[in-house]
Amino acid sequence: MRSTRRRLTVGILSLLTTAQAARAEYNYHEQTERLLTLGTQALMICEGLFVSNRTLDQIYDQELKLDEMPVLPLEFVKIDDKLRTVAVGGAGNLPGPVMRAAYREGLGCIVLSPDQNFTDIDSLPELSMPPLPGDAATIPWPDGDLVSGKPPPKGVDAKALEAAWDWTMDRKTHGHPSQITLSLLVVYRGDIVFERYAPGVDMKTRTRTWSTAKSIASALIGVAVSQGKLALDSPLPYPEGDPRRTVTLRHVLNMSSGLDPVDNHKCSVVGSCLSYFGGTSSVAGALDRGLVSKPGTRWDYENYDTLLAVYALKTALGAKDYLAFPRKALLDRIGMRNTMLGVDRFGDFVLSSQVYTNARDLARFGLLYLNRGRWPHKDGETIIPESWIDFSRTPAPATAASGRFYGGQWWLVPDDRKDIPADAYATNGNRGQYTIVVPSYNLVIVRRGLDWLPYEHSFPRWDLTREVLEAFPKRPWGEKPSPIASP
Repeated sequence: MRSTRRRLTVGILSLLTTAQAARAEYNYHEQTERLLTLGTQALMICEGLFVSNRTLDQIYDQELKLDEMPVLPLEFVKIDDKLRTVAVGGAGNLPGPVMRAAYREGLGCIVLSPDQNFTDIDSLPELSMPPLPGDAATIPWPDGDLVSGKPPPKGVDAKALEAAWDWTMDRKTHGHPSQITLSLLVVYRGDIVFERYAPGVDMKTRTRTWSTAKSIASALIGVAVSQGKLALDSPLPYPEGDPRRTVTLRHVLNMSSGLDPVDNHKCSVVGSCLSYFGGTSSVAGALDRGLVSKPGTRWDYENYDTLLAVYALKTALGAKDYLAFPRKALLDRIGMRNTMLGVDRFGDFVLSSQVYTNARDLARFGLLYLNRGRWPHKDGETIIPESWIDFSRTPAPATAASGRFYGGQWWLVPDDRKDIPADAYATNGNRGQYTIVVPSYNLVIVRRGLDWLPYEHSFPRWDLTREVLEAFPKRPWGEKPSPIASP
């Protein structure tokens, strides 16, 4: 009898498993996917027009080509140049709510909730700060954009730099045709020694950094730590008694919070993408995650970990000073005039992804790190403490067994990569946004892209580093820091 029951139970379970598998094929997230697709199109058109000053043809040909995303034709897009707004949807092949984005002074474009319209614009945050004084065209690099035009230093191979540019552009031969390079800029010993742009792009063109924003977020947090407003090993702002109080600022910056990695489940319909393109809060979702492992023991790349760190910065500064802090603490101090940090509609910086800038500003940012937090043209003024630079490029403990490839919101050369200096470290943004710092060569490399199949065919940043290094005199290779730095 027991044997018969067991066979019946196994048979029923088998039928249930088959039925469950069949049901799992149904797309329960279709409506949310449509909403986020429309929101992505609205935001990218808005940012492209009113932040990047790109043309609609460029936006449709490049920005909106991401992962071959379905887009509505212009007949279903309403653009108001006076209000600087974009509305997408209402008909066509992507039925769903009309999604809207509006430009706000000092902050770029903000995605509205599906139940909002443009009568709500005045309730959206803005940042009213005068521009940095002076004309960048008349101010010498790196504080401004006036470049001396002097020849490269002795020993720098100009032909090898041109070859690196050709390698970067010829992706049919060296990579994949989906890798679209916009610019390549090389800084050596503080000077720009190479700068090239693709057609339709110039030194003023600013585009989205995607996750390179995480490294900028870390720099801002480093300034706040140096000012005593935050501590690296202090708990995140969860209530007393909450088990998540064991998660510290260090843990989230090392991408090892132990919190549920929501974005890894299906970012297209849950997690940070809802705040990027759907109008939800970037903070609420980041906070609403349970512990699934001991903090500091498992590395898991997660946008929400960065957003938790940024929320900690907001709670430390207070809402009054928060929006102006990036410019006052970092951007204005090193001449990053063309950089704009985006927020969600609740006024929280989306510093896991939403920063718009150009190649030269990223080169300035890399130069600051190369100079260990000091700005050379202001009598060595310390912007970020050296201890924070060390923390940024010290391997996260949770990566020890897998190649020590990640630090504090910066990517490190994996241990098994022996063809480039181990002391190099880089920002890494979707679609190929890289700022690479090579201390042993006194070098910063910036590559901007609009790669449209980035997950399947990521542009190889360490191969790029190898190609560029061919132009410079060979030097002893530095090592990445091994101790756990404690600012």
